[in-house]
Amino acid sequence: MAIDRSNPIFLAPPQGQGGHNPELMLSAVLHLMSHYTAGADAAGGCVKLASVIERHLKALAGLPELAPVLSATCQQLSEQWATVVERSLHEQEKTN
Repeated sequence: MAIDRSNPIFLAPPQGQGGHNPELMLSAVLHLMSHYTAGADAAGGCVKLASVIERHLKALAGLPELAPVLSATCQQLSEQWATVVERSLHEQEKTN
């Protein structure tokens, strides 16, 4: 499956701006996560995509209008995706 990285859904959410739409952001991050999984090959997924997922989750976790349980889940997943990004970058450095 080809991924259209020019699609606006792959852009990081705006930081520090009002008017967040939690439902749209959550929809976007779920879409990104499915692309990461579907596009993962034997060498792993795309670091840039993992980084965008992490930023979306972090932005969601910081929204005051989000239910506490959803905010906590997004925060925890953001930390897990940050670990994926760090590990992937470390592995790339080792191969270069």
